[in-house]
Amino acid sequence: MASQRIIRRRIRSIKNTAQITKAMQMVAASRMRRAQAAVAASRPYAEHIGEIVADVSGRSGAEGHPLLAQREIQAVEIVTITPDRGLAGALVTNVNREMTRLTGTIGKPFQVIAVGRKGVNFVLRSRMKLVAEFTGLGDRPDASAIGPIAQQVLQDYESGAVDAVHLLYTEFISTLRQRPRSIQLLPVIPPEKTESPISGPWNYEPDNPQQVLSQLLPRYLEFTLYQAVLESIASEHSARMIAMSNATENANEIVQDLTLLANKARQAEITKEIAEISGAAEAIRTG
Repeated sequence: MASQRIIRRRIRSIKNTAQITKAMQMVAASRMRRAQAAVAASRPYAEHIGEIVADVSGRSGAEGHPLLAQREIQAVEIVTITPDRGLAGALVTNVNREMTRLTGTIGKPFQVIAVGRKGVNFVLRSRMKLVAEFTGLGDRPDASAIGPIAQQVLQDYESGAVDAVHLLYTEFISTLRQRPRSIQLLPVIPPEKTESPISGPWNYEPDNPQQVLSQLLPRYLEFTLYQAVLESIASEHSARMIAMSNATENANEIVQDLTLLANKARQAEITKEIAEISGAAEAIRTG
Protein backbone atom coordinates (compact mmCIF):
# COMPACT_ATOMS: atom_id res chain seq x y z
CA MET A 1 0.00 0.00 0.00
CA ALA A 2 1.29 3.48 -0.89
CA SER A 3 2.32 5.77 1.92
CA GLN A 4 0.04 8.54 3.21
CA ARG A 5 2.34 11.19 1.75
CA ILE A 6 2.07 9.80 -1.79
CA ILE A 7 -1.71 9.36 -1.52
CA ARG A 8 -2.23 12.89 -0.16
CA ARG A 9 -0.12 14.23 -3.03
CA ARG A 10 -2.34 12.42 -5.53
CA ILE A 11 -5.46 13.79 -3.85
CA ARG A 12 -4.18 17.37 -4.11
CA SER A 13 -3.28 16.86 -7.76
CA ILE A 14 -6.68 15.42 -8.68
CA LYS A 15 -8.50 18.15 -6.74
CA ASN A 16 -6.60 20.74 -8.79
CA THR A 17 -7.61 18.94 -11.97
CA ALA A 18 -11.24 18.90 -10.82
CA GLN A 19 -11.11 22.66 -10.26
CA ILE A 20 -9.83 23.16 -13.81
CA THR A 21 -12.48 20.94 -15.39
CA LYS A 22 -15.20 22.62 -13.32
CA ALA A 23 -14.07 26.04 -14.55
CA MET A 24 -14.01 24.79 -18.15
CA GLN A 25 -17.51 23.38 -17.67
CA MET A 26 -18.82 26.76 -16.51
CA VAL A 27 -17.15 28.60 -19.39
CA ALA A 28 -18.53 26.11 -21.91
CA ALA A 29 -22.02 26.45 -20.41
CA SER A 30 -21.91 30.23 -20.81
CA ARG A 31 -20.71 30.00 -24.40
CA MET A 32 -23.22 27.26 -25.15
CA ARG A 33 -26.14 29.50 -24.17
CA ARG A 34 -24.95 32.24 -26.54
CA ALA A 35 -24.38 29.72 -29.33
CA GLN A 36 -27.84 28.18 -28.84
CA ALA A 37 -29.41 31.64 -29.03
CA ALA A 38 -27.56 32.32 -32.29
CA VAL A 39 -28.78 29.03 -33.80
CA ALA A 40 -32.36 29.70 -32.73
CA ALA A 41 -32.24 33.23 -34.16
CA SER A 42 -30.88 32.10 -37.55
CA ARG A 43 -33.22 29.16 -38.19
CA PRO A 44 -36.30 31.26 -39.17
CA TYR A 45 -34.25 33.10 -41.80
CA ALA A 46 -32.90 29.80 -43.09
CA GLU A 47 -36.45 28.50 -43.44
CA HIS A 48 -37.67 31.62 -45.22
CA ILE A 49 -34.82 31.84 -47.71
CA GLY A 50 -35.34 28.15 -48.43
CA GLU A 51 -39.00 28.84 -49.22
CA ILE A 52 -38.01 31.61 -51.63
CA VAL A 53 -35.50 29.33 -53.38
CA ALA A 54 -38.17 26.64 -53.69
CA ASP A 55 -40.65 29.15 -55.16
CA VAL A 56 -38.28 30.71 -57.71
CA SER A 57 -36.71 27.42 -58.81
CA GLY A 58 -40.17 25.99 -59.46
CA ARG A 59 -41.15 28.73 -61.90
CA SER A 60 -41.03 28.50 -65.65
CA GLY A 61 -37.67 29.65 -67.00
CA ALA A 62 -35.65 28.59 -63.95
CA GLU A 63 -34.59 25.33 -65.53
CA GLY A 64 -30.97 24.86 -66.40
CA HIS A 65 -29.46 27.36 -63.98
CA PRO A 66 -25.77 26.40 -63.47
CA LEU A 67 -26.18 26.01 -59.70
CA LEU A 68 -29.31 23.88 -60.05
CA ALA A 69 -28.52 21.72 -63.07
CA GLN A 70 -27.36 18.17 -62.41
CA ARG A 71 -24.27 17.11 -64.36
CA GLU A 72 -22.19 13.99 -64.69
CA ILE A 73 -20.05 13.64 -61.60
CA GLN A 74 -16.34 13.29 -62.26
CA ALA A 75 -15.01 14.84 -59.05
CA VAL A 76 -16.50 15.80 -55.68
CA GLU A 77 -15.66 18.38 -53.03
CA ILE A 78 -16.37 17.97 -49.33
CA VAL A 79 -16.61 20.90 -46.93
CA THR A 80 -16.05 19.60 -43.39
CA ILE A 81 -16.68 21.76 -40.31
CA THR A 82 -14.96 20.85 -37.03
CA PRO A 83 -13.82 22.72 -33.89
CA ASP A 84 -10.44 24.37 -33.53
CA ARG A 85 -10.05 22.94 -30.02
CA GLY A 86 -10.45 19.52 -28.45
CA LEU A 87 -11.80 18.38 -25.07
CA ALA A 88 -15.27 18.04 -26.58
CA GLY A 89 -15.93 14.38 -25.91
CA ALA A 90 -16.55 12.24 -28.98
CA LEU A 91 -17.72 15.14 -31.17
CA VAL A 92 -14.58 15.40 -33.31
CA THR A 93 -14.24 11.62 -33.56
CA ASN A 94 -17.84 11.30 -34.76
CA VAL A 95 -17.38 13.93 -37.46
CA ASN A 96 -14.16 12.33 -38.68
CA ARG A 97 -15.81 8.90 -38.68
CA GLU A 98 -18.65 10.29 -40.81
CA MET A 99 -16.06 11.86 -43.09
CA THR A 100 -14.44 8.46 -43.59
CA ARG A 101 -17.83 6.88 -44.31
CA LEU A 102 -18.77 9.64 -46.77
CA THR A 103 -15.53 9.42 -48.72
CA GLY A 104 -15.94 5.66 -48.92
CA THR A 105 -19.37 5.95 -50.54
CA ILE A 106 -18.54 8.65 -53.11
CA GLY A 107 -16.64 6.38 -55.46
CA LYS A 108 -15.12 9.36 -57.29
CA PRO A 109 -11.97 11.48 -56.84
CA PHE A 110 -12.56 14.07 -54.14
CA GLN A 111 -10.98 17.07 -52.51
CA VAL A 112 -11.61 18.70 -49.16
CA ILE A 113 -12.14 22.20 -47.79
CA ALA A 114 -11.56 21.97 -44.02
CA VAL A 115 -13.08 24.51 -41.64
CA GLY A 116 -11.57 24.10 -38.17
CA ARG A 117 -8.15 22.94 -37.04
CA LYS A 118 -9.29 19.46 -35.99
CA GLY A 119 -10.62 18.80 -39.47
CA VAL A 120 -7.44 20.10 -41.07
CA ASN A 121 -5.32 17.77 -38.95
CA PHE A 122 -7.53 14.77 -39.77
CA VAL A 123 -7.42 15.45 -43.51
CA LEU A 124 -3.64 15.79 -43.46
CA ARG A 125 -3.20 12.63 -41.36
CA SER A 126 -5.47 10.72 -43.72
CA ARG A 127 -3.52 11.98 -46.74
CA MET A 128 -6.63 13.40 -48.38
CA LYS A 129 -6.39 16.21 -50.93
CA LEU A 130 -6.78 19.48 -49.02
CA VAL A 131 -7.47 22.47 -51.30
CA ALA A 132 -8.27 25.10 -48.65
CA GLU A 133 -8.41 25.49 -44.89
CA PHE A 134 -10.17 28.02 -42.69
CA THR A 135 -9.43 28.25 -38.97
CA GLY A 136 -9.89 30.73 -36.15
CA LEU A 137 -13.52 31.68 -36.89
CA GLY A 138 -14.11 32.11 -33.16
CA ASP A 139 -17.20 31.48 -31.05
CA ARG A 140 -19.35 34.22 -32.60
CA PRO A 141 -18.55 34.56 -36.30
CA ASP A 142 -20.64 36.88 -38.43
CA ALA A 143 -21.83 36.17 -41.95
CA SER A 144 -18.91 38.06 -43.49
CA ALA A 145 -16.49 35.48 -42.04
CA ILE A 146 -18.20 32.78 -44.13
CA GLY A 147 -17.86 34.73 -47.39
CA PRO A 148 -14.38 33.42 -48.31
CA ILE A 149 -15.53 29.82 -47.76
CA ALA A 150 -18.56 30.29 -50.01
CA GLN A 151 -16.42 31.99 -52.67
CA GLN A 152 -13.96 29.08 -52.68
CA VAL A 153 -16.81 26.58 -53.05
CA LEU A 154 -18.43 28.54 -55.90
CA GLN A 155 -15.10 29.01 -57.65
CA ASP A 156 -14.32 25.28 -57.56
CA TYR A 157 -17.81 24.35 -58.77
CA GLU A 158 -18.23 26.98 -61.50
CA SER A 159 -14.73 26.34 -62.88
CA GLY A 160 -15.61 22.67 -63.37
CA ALA A 161 -12.95 21.45 -60.95
CA VAL A 162 -15.72 19.54 -59.14
CA ASP A 163 -19.22 18.49 -60.17
CA ALA A 164 -20.80 18.20 -56.71
CA VAL A 165 -20.15 19.64 -53.27
CA HIS A 166 -21.13 18.00 -49.97
CA LEU A 167 -21.24 19.70 -46.58
CA LEU A 168 -20.39 17.82 -43.39
CA TYR A 169 -21.05 19.38 -39.99
CA THR A 170 -22.43 18.61 -36.52
CA GLU A 171 -26.14 19.25 -36.18
CA PHE A 172 -27.23 20.66 -32.82
CA ILE A 173 -30.32 18.81 -31.58
CA SER A 174 -30.20 19.43 -27.84
CA THR A 175 -27.70 20.02 -25.06
CA LEU A 176 -27.25 16.28 -24.63
CA ARG A 177 -27.48 15.29 -28.29
CA GLN A 178 -25.48 16.29 -31.35
CA ARG A 179 -24.99 14.27 -34.50
CA PRO A 180 -22.87 14.49 -37.67
CA ARG A 181 -24.88 15.42 -40.75
CA SER A 182 -23.93 15.53 -44.43
CA ILE A 183 -25.96 17.33 -47.09
CA GLN A 184 -25.47 18.12 -50.76
CA LEU A 185 -24.48 21.75 -51.14
CA LEU A 186 -24.09 21.94 -54.92
CA PRO A 187 -25.89 21.55 -57.21
CA VAL A 188 -28.55 23.14 -55.03
CA ILE A 189 -31.49 20.90 -54.20
CA PRO A 190 -34.40 23.32 -53.57
CA PRO A 191 -36.35 22.61 -50.37
CA GLU A 192 -39.87 21.30 -50.71
CA LYS A 193 -42.55 23.97 -50.71
CA THR A 194 -44.41 24.33 -47.43
CA GLU A 195 -47.52 26.20 -46.38
CA SER A 196 -46.42 28.98 -44.08
CA PRO A 197 -47.65 32.48 -43.20
CA ILE A 198 -45.20 34.01 -45.67
CA SER A 199 -45.64 31.49 -48.47
CA GLY A 200 -46.11 33.06 -51.90
CA PRO A 201 -47.11 33.87 -54.45
CA TRP A 202 -44.42 36.55 -54.59
CA ASN A 203 -43.47 39.00 -57.29
CA TYR A 204 -39.76 39.50 -58.04
CA GLU A 205 -37.75 42.22 -59.68
CA PRO A 206 -36.44 41.47 -62.20
CA ASP A 207 -39.15 39.02 -63.23
CA ASN A 208 -36.60 36.74 -64.98
CA PRO A 209 -36.12 33.67 -62.73
CA GLN A 210 -32.58 33.11 -64.05
CA GLN A 211 -31.50 36.59 -62.95
CA VAL A 212 -33.18 36.21 -59.58
CA LEU A 213 -31.51 32.85 -59.00
CA SER A 214 -28.12 34.26 -59.96
CA GLN A 215 -28.46 36.67 -57.03
CA LEU A 216 -30.35 34.39 -54.68
CA LEU A 217 -28.52 31.05 -54.87
CA PRO A 218 -25.04 32.35 -53.86
CA ARG A 219 -26.65 33.97 -50.81
CA TYR A 220 -28.53 30.76 -50.08
CA LEU A 221 -25.27 28.82 -50.31
CA GLU A 222 -23.47 31.28 -48.03
CA PHE A 223 -26.21 31.21 -45.42
CA THR A 224 -26.36 27.41 -45.50
CA LEU A 225 -22.65 27.40 -44.65
CA TYR A 226 -23.19 30.04 -41.96
CA GLN A 227 -26.02 28.04 -40.39
CA ALA A 228 -23.84 24.91 -40.39
CA VAL A 229 -21.02 26.80 -38.64
CA LEU A 230 -23.43 28.07 -35.96
CA GLU A 231 -24.81 24.56 -35.43
CA SER A 232 -21.28 23.18 -35.11
CA ILE A 233 -20.28 25.84 -32.57
CA ALA A 234 -23.34 25.17 -30.42
CA SER A 235 -22.66 21.43 -30.63
CA GLU A 236 -19.00 21.94 -29.67
CA HIS A 237 -19.78 23.92 -26.51
CA SER A 238 -22.55 21.52 -25.50
CA ALA A 239 -20.27 18.51 -25.96
CA ARG A 240 -17.44 20.23 -24.07
CA MET A 241 -19.72 21.17 -21.17
CA ILE A 242 -20.91 17.56 -20.84
CA ALA A 243 -17.35 16.21 -21.18
CA MET A 244 -16.01 18.55 -18.50
CA SER A 245 -18.96 17.75 -16.22
CA ASN A 246 -18.19 14.04 -16.54
CA ALA A 247 -14.48 14.69 -15.96
CA THR A 248 -15.25 16.66 -12.79
CA GLU A 249 -17.52 13.90 -11.46
CA ASN A 250 -14.88 11.25 -12.21
CA ALA A 251 -12.21 13.31 -10.46
CA ASN A 252 -14.37 13.71 -7.37
CA GLU A 253 -15.01 9.96 -7.29
CA ILE A 254 -11.26 9.28 -7.50
CA VAL A 255 -10.67 11.74 -4.64
CA GLN A 256 -13.20 9.86 -2.52
CA ASP A 257 -11.51 6.53 -3.29
CA LEU A 258 -8.06 7.93 -2.52
CA THR A 259 -9.31 9.52 0.72
CA LEU A 260 -10.59 6.11 1.82
CA LEU A 261 -7.26 4.57 0.85
CA ALA A 262 -5.39 7.27 2.80
CA ASN A 263 -7.50 6.58 5.88
CA LYS A 264 -6.73 2.86 5.59
CA ALA A 265 -3.02 3.63 5.24
CA ARG A 266 -3.16 5.89 8.30
CA GLN A 267 -4.99 3.21 10.25
CA ALA A 268 -2.40 0.62 9.23
CA GLU A 269 0.44 2.89 10.37
CA ILE A 270 -1.26 3.53 13.70
CA THR A 271 -1.84 -0.20 14.21
CA LYS A 272 1.81 -0.87 13.37
CA GLU A 273 3.01 1.76 15.85
CA ILE A 274 0.75 0.35 18.60
CA ALA A 275 2.05 -3.14 17.93
CA GLU A 276 5.65 -1.92 18.13
CA ILE A 277 4.98 -0.09 21.40
CA SER A 278 3.21 -3.11 22.88
CA GLY A 279 6.06 -5.38 21.83
CA ALA A 280 8.64 -3.09 23.34
CA ALA A 281 6.70 -2.82 26.60
CA GLU A 282 6.34 -6.58 26.77
CA ALA A 283 10.07 -7.01 26.17
CA ILE A 284 10.92 -4.57 28.96
CA ARG A 285 8.54 -6.27 31.40
CA THR A 286 9.87 -9.74 30.73
CA GLY A 287 13.44 -8.57 30.61
